[in-house]
Amino acid sequence: MRRRHLLSLLAGAACAGGLPSRAAAAPQRLGIAWRGATQDSTHRVGILAVDWAARTLHVAGDAVVPSRAHGLLAEPGGGLLAVALRPGRWLLRLDADARAVERVDIADEPLPRRFAGHVIASADGRRLYTTETDTTTGLGRIGVRDARTLRKIDDWATGGVEPHQLLLDPEGHVMVVHGGIWRDRDDRKIQLDRMDASLVRVDGGSGALLGQWRLDDRRLSVRHLAWGVDGLLGVALQAEHDRAADRAAAPALAVWDGDSLRAVPGGDGYAGDIIGVSGGGFVISNVRRDTAWWWHPAAPARLTEVAQLQRAYALAGGGGVLIAAGRGLARWHPREAPAMLPWPAPMALDNHMVALDA
Repeated sequence: MRRRHLLSLLAGAACAGGLPSRAAAAPQRLGIAWRGATQDSTHRVGILAVDWAARTLHVAGDAVVPSRAHGLLAEPGGGLLAVALRPGRWLLRLDADARAVERVDIADEPLPRRFAGHVIASADGRRLYTTETDTTTGLGRIGVRDARTLRKIDDWATGGVEPHQLLLDPEGHVMVVHGGIWRDRDDRKIQLDRMDASLVRVDGGSGALLGQWRLDDRRLSVRHLAWGVDGLLGVALQAEHDRAADRAAAPALAVWDGDSLRAVPGGDGYAGDIIGVSGGGFVISNVRRDTAWWWHPAAPARLTEVAQLQRAYALAGGGGVLIAAGRGLARWHPREAPAMLPWPAPMALDNHMVALDA
């Protein structure tokens, strides 16, 4: 792992109170989604117990799921929600012991929908919002669900195609990214020349469209979101250009400041996950380049490498940044030595992991 280039700037942020120096020493619980080392391995969702001081890591409990899991949401009390990646059918709740306690199959609901990979809770915790696709039209929807039962109580248009991750803004409204890619019934990409990726803001009470933003390059798919401590919204990108050289030259990160959405140079056109950093800015992962990069508003025109790890992918907070890689879980912190713990068995984590209540 490499951190040399960031020390001067992030150390300054840490001294200003941005980063705790020993927070990661306490045991942690992470919600994760994974399969085994081969493509045909069983898909699972569960809880990872991590103790950096004791240098131990083990799966505290898990549940088998019928297809690839993707978005995860931590719930009060130590449990989590997991939702299938598009064109997914299931939404699952696990308790703090990783026991499946509620499950929804969207095919049992009356509207022609499929899950699109992510779920969040409303500001008051009484509702859930899930990204979905209308299988008849291919257009994006937000499923509004009762947080207790997971049952749908409303259904809103997203104003775009291929909705993916969503986050609440400080006012309780919903920020949603559209990947913008049309897909056939087998989830294959089609008609990339018709791509229409965008970031939208939707009223969290009524579903009304409050705003929509696009990048100039229409072949950049906007995929994942993270809020920064400075009020900026980081947007992870994936390039869909026809030529490999154009994809490699494309950006992997855009930043929304409330008024405009602007891309940041660098990143080889792919970010698998994104997380806000306590000292400011964002870290993104690129599994294709085995790299994690950091962006800070004090240096807005560049990305700085913080780690080189085989298959760097899912990210989470933990007294710095936790990075799931091919061989284990790494921890990067600007004031402490980098650390890594091996997986208890061969595991290929999906894009995301989430810190849970202890």
